[in-house]
Amino acid sequence: MTERPGRALQATARLGTDRRHLARTDGLTFWRLLGTGAGADTGPGVQWGRTALFALWSDEAALERFLADSPIARRWAGAAEAWSVRLAPVTGHGRWRGVDVAGGASPEATDHAGPVAVVTRAVVRARHLRRFAAASRTVASEVRTAEGLLRVVGIGEAPIGRQATFSLWRDAASLEAFAYRQPHHLDVVRRTRTEGWYGEELFARFRPYASVGTWDGTDPLTD
Repeated sequence: MTERPGRALQATARLGTDRRHLARTDGLTFWRLLGTGAGADTGPGVQWGRTALFALWSDEAALERFLADSPIARRWAGAAEAWSVRLAPVTGHGRWRGVDVAGGASPEATDHAGPVAVVTRAVVRARHLRRFAAASRTVASEVRTAEGLLRVVGIGEAPIGRQATFSLWRDAASLEAFAYRQPHHLDVVRRTRTEGWYGEELFARFRPYASVGTWDGTDPLTD
């Protein structure tokens, strides 16, 4: 969600105040309120006034109640821009605060041939922060020009050390071409393993099956 001009401070403050409401939301099994990077840059940086919510629900009915009744959901309707997507897990490894957010993949999700959504997330050890920041700038430039990329945004629970990305790809082949053939990305992945950059990490792939709103003026899944 991107707030209207002049309301960036309120949007940032809600990253704290909305937590109490979400903690009491029925059927919300896991959630994280997140700041975002600037534009499509996944390297260090902040876009004030733009925030994100990643959430797992017990079932679709719980999500529908939230969308109908929550003041947080109603606020999205008055934002300068808002986009939301529903995701079915396909595969993944790692944890987000100990939670397997890609668990429970269905055969339909695994076999689909359409667009793919990816969440990557890491807790960077303090002694590796400088190396991580330098490497992420290089990878950010590489991913923005990748063939088949629909959208990408940097997201995070904290300005430093708890970094994540959310990306949308035309199909699995486009994602895999970037992941396994781009030299800078491959080198960074290798270094994270050999040098032990992360205290916790996650890679999760999802099937988008419904979306509402716009992201940079269009819905990337229907445009």
